[in-house]
Amino acid sequence: MHRTRPTDPELVAERLACRRGERLVFAGLDCRLETGGALLLTGSNGSGKSSLLRLLATLLTPFSGRLLWDGLPVAQDAAHYRALIHYVGHLDASKPALTPREMLGFWAALRESAAPAMTIAAALDAFGLAGVADWPCRWLSAGQRRRLALARLVATPAPIWLLDEPTAALDSDGEARLTTVIAEHRAAGGRVAIATHQPLAVPDAAVIVLDEFAAPPEQALAALW
Repeated sequence: MHRTRPTDPELVAERLACRRGERLVFAGLDCRLETGGALLLTGSNGSGKSSLLRLLATLLTPFSGRLLWDGLPVAQDAAHYRALIHYVGHLDASKPALTPREMLGFWAALRESAAPAMTIAAALDAFGLAGVADWPCRWLSAGQRRRLALARLVATPAPIWLLDEPTAALDSDGEARLTTVIAEHRAAGGRVAIATHQPLAVPDAAVIVLDEFAAPPEQALAALW
């Protein structure tokens, strides 16, 4: 039967379950990320916030359930889907010998997009890095390296942002800059999913508490056989 595809593409997770090693982390999770939408993933340590983001980024394979983009299974064209996402994990991925300006150019090249100098400058400005743009990254503080990791969201745009604890090491100014960039991204039709244990000002975001999807003991045991 022909399936009608939505006018505005949505990222949809249906009955997702995640298994890590011999542990069923969560099961039966549904969520939807529409144009301009935001998801806040919360929960206790080990509840699966990062694992869910990694599933959405296709860095992990669901134990069960499926992920849809534009009404079609992501697995049908994973390469196309991955080109639409920015995943920022716990590691800042900066090269000590390169400068922030060079790092943003490097990330743009990885995405096969030649970000113009003015775009890179705008990304540096957005996160208050213009003054250190030409320093070696080894000179940067942890907070500055985090700002640089987030600046690539601006330097090389993508419609879906998947952010894992993005406020880690950020001061209040860095957090304010991040929320501004997220608001601008959503206003332009972008989508964002954020795993966080800290309060973050993201208006009208849907909240998923991962603890609520913990697999019952009998289901977790059955998954091992």
